[in-house]
Amino acid sequence: MFRRRPALLIRPELDDHALHSALEELRPGRQLHGLGVDRSRPLWEPVAELLGDTGRDWDRRVHRVSVLARNLPPSVSERWVAARPGDGDALVLRAWERSVRAADEGRGAAREAEQACLRAAEYCPEDPTPWLALLELMHSFAVPVSDAVPVWSEAVTRAPWHRTAYHQLLRYLSPRGHGTVVDMLDFARQGAARAPHGSPLALLPVAARVELVAHRQRQMSLGADGHWHEPRAADELAAALTGWFGTTAAPHAEVVLDLNVLAFALIRTHRPAEAAAVFRRIGRHMTPHPWSLLPEPERTFLYWRDSFGR
Repeated sequence: MFRRRPALLIRPELDDHALHSALEELRPGRQLHGLGVDRSRPLWEPVAELLGDTGRDWDRRVHRVSVLARNLPPSVSERWVAARPGDGDALVLRAWERSVRAADEGRGAAREAEQACLRAAEYCPEDPTPWLALLELMHSFAVPVSDAVPVWSEAVTRAPWHRTAYHQLLRYLSPRGHGTVVDMLDFARQGAARAPHGSPLALLPVAARVELVAHRQRQMSLGADGHWHEPRAADELAAALTGWFGTTAAPHAEVVLDLNVLAFALIRTHRPAEAAAVFRRIGRHMTPHPWSLLPEPERTFLYWRDSFGR
């Protein structure tokens, strides 16, 4: 008999099972039909429990808040803040949610979102999350890099070597964002060189090269990824493998995304043996980025993953 291949898991919560459960509980369909949910329970309570359990794990907190803000209806944070006006978790979620929505609502919404971020920062003075919500807002409205860097500094002062903070500024400095190729590559290389051993920031230069592929694909149809064959690219991949992937560092909140970036880069540089080890760790958790840079991303991902005998 043929054995059925397990479906890919492509979801914003990545491999965060607690976050997945909270999102499932608050799905509109479940709320509508009352399945699995106590109707007397406040709509925001599962989110409050999740963020309460997250505590001061700033890495996972930023991941959870950003995913919740993009995937929950605004009523969740609004009702939570109305019920508990001084709850820092509620204010942080509302700040990020408003920052995400403001891009579609214009300058007036941007000013409200900025105030929400600053209020959350006031109530949660040790938390980098409100500052990263503000950085997200600034990126959406093309605020100059010179104004964005101080906001980023507020975040990393509170959480040095914060993985998401560095990737947010990398995106800001990208030529697809508001910077240049030189800005982006310099920032990535300096961040990786200074980060402690075992930090996922060792992958920053590789992530920058993937971003460069995306930038060049907008400008040309051929030769967009020729830079993978530069000697420096091989050094950057070796540093990512030995300085992060091959270490005993505990998995971080967005490890699935970083593993997908690393596997993509290893495939593009024709290093199948090293790619096989990365794909084994990825399993079913494919991410749209960076595979969407290739034709038929899911099929391509499965081809390479299954080529290594999964």
